[in-house]
Amino acid sequence: MCINVVIVNYKTPQLTQKCVASLLEHGVCDARSIVVVDNFSQDASEAIIRGAFPDITFIALKSNRGYSAGVNAGVDRCVHQYVVVLNPDTYFYDNPIPQVIDYLNKHERVGLVGLDLLNPDLTRQYPSRRFYTISDILIRRSPTLARMYPEILRKHLMTDFWENSHAFEADWVMGTGMVIRKASFEHIGKMDEGYFLYMEDVDLCARLWASGYAVVCIPGAAIVHDHQRSSARSMFGKSARMHFKSLIRYYRKFPLPLFATPSISKMKSKFIKSPLSV
Repeated sequence: MCINVVIVNYKTPQLTQKCVASLLEHGVCDARSIVVVDNFSQDASEAIIRGAFPDITFIALKSNRGYSAGVNAGVDRCVHQYVVVLNPDTYFYDNPIPQVIDYLNKHERVGLVGLDLLNPDLTRQYPSRRFYTISDILIRRSPTLARMYPEILRKHLMTDFWENSHAFEADWVMGTGMVIRKASFEHIGKMDEGYFLYMEDVDLCARLWASGYAVVCIPGAAIVHDHQRSSARSMFGKSARMHFKSLIRYYRKFPLPLFATPSISKMKSKFIKSPLSV
């Protein structure tokens, strides 16, 4: 199959090992098509991962420049038309990739497909999103506000679109599990390495839309994302501070409405047609 897989590891060798093992077990690709990028973990990651999978490509970066830089380094080593980008805390329970590749082959305008992310109990995580507003951010970070305004959260997560089996366009998708068309990715300048963590996936999708490519989700093209949201709900934790720092960079690049979510058509025609440089 004409794919590579890129996994960015940072001090998670056991999770990365499980992810790679699931790729091989379910025939997603062979070991030689897998690229693991280590973001300067300074632990036993290289020994563990190389020892378990000697045929993969392992890139040991000499500094940790963030997730975007790790993805870019991995994609630079890829030779195939499509690249599956995965977080280490994902794994496959079957192989949905042929379905995704078939869709991409039939829809040349699509630059990225977001995979259907499931919890370990196979409930859905709803990885598609509308472009952010301030109210979305506050509600996502506050359980109290989420209970008070469930309709706003539901619209932001695009939950209704997952009720059928048809592919649909999303404003942006979580970068946890996605299939990118390498040519489109390179055409827009790859991931913005100005983001250390968070918002790089939103930025990537915004630039794809601005360049004439579509971002799509395919219900049923699923993988498991075993993510522990320990601090993601905190308004003032380290995770939130990093998120807001990235959010500032994003809004400096893309002067979007703060409260009224624009439609994709408006985003393409007005708001992200000429993003500001940072």
